[in-house]
Amino acid sequence: MIFSITRNIVLLTALLSYINIAFATDIIRYVESQQFPDPKQGYFVDLLMLALEETTNEYGSYQLQPVHIEMTQARTSLMLERNEYVNLTWRMTSQALEQQLQAIYFPILKGLMGSRIFVINKGSQGKFPSNLPLSELKKIPLGQGINWPDATILLANGFNVVKGHDPYLVRMLKSGRFEFYPRALHEPWSELAEESELVVEKNFMLKYPAPTFFFVNKQNTRLHQRLDLGFKKLLSSGKFEQFFLNHPITAGILTKANVNQRIIFKLENPLLSNQVKQLLTDKRLWLTAK
Repeated sequence: MIFSITRNIVLLTALLSYINIAFATDIIRYVESQQFPDPKQGYFVDLLMLALEETTNEYGSYQLQPVHIEMTQARTSLMLERNEYVNLTWRMTSQALEQQLQAIYFPILKGLMGSRIFVINKGSQGKFPSNLPLSELKKIPLGQGINWPDATILLANGFNVVKGHDPYLVRMLKSGRFEFYPRALHEPWSELAEESELVVEKNFMLKYPAPTFFFVNKQNTRLHQRLDLGFKKLLSSGKFEQFFLNHPITAGILTKANVNQRIIFKLENPLLSNQVKQLLTDKRLWLTAK
């Protein structure tokens, strides 16, 4: 009798412990720069909340805690690997990054980061005539971030890449350090609103497979599984597609960038892991353009 009571107490304690763990409030910490605020960050935060909302029945409540500290992408990834300051970030993926951190294998921008149009100085359109061959375009110096996978991708494809720190690339373009600045389709518009000396080049687009993922620490199984489930639900219900089509950052982006009138040069991405390559066959996950 005593043994039976003791056993029941142990089982009840274990059950209560499980319930507490299952429905604990998940605290999500990510970097939010105050020195260089980025309006595009709203897309990722809104999508993160949507995925978390989809899983409240299974995992309980959550709380977002932006961390106001200035860190580069590479530094943020290192802090995440060390479980310091943050427990989530989002970045364009690479094999090396996937070895360092745990990716949630869902392309949260539908591969938009691999569709690149050019920011150029006013008066420079003549350097990019519509009959310019890819071989000549590759010779014209372009700018990319020091820690960006894009710099490695473009170098591997034979482009003349000038690297710089993220906040100073626009300044470098304006001062003539390079002639064009490839940006994802959704990126130039807010930047150009503050830069009257710059415009979007009219004729060309570069395209390569380049998914952006949410990343967590390798040991953070709970958050990894929660977000993985959340995105599977969003995809199957059609909510992710609706989010992408209607969010202010991505709504109407193909039309805004005049994609159908551009000459598209397709490039290789040598940084893709085998797991990412397998995702490329699922058309629901990717932006459809040409």
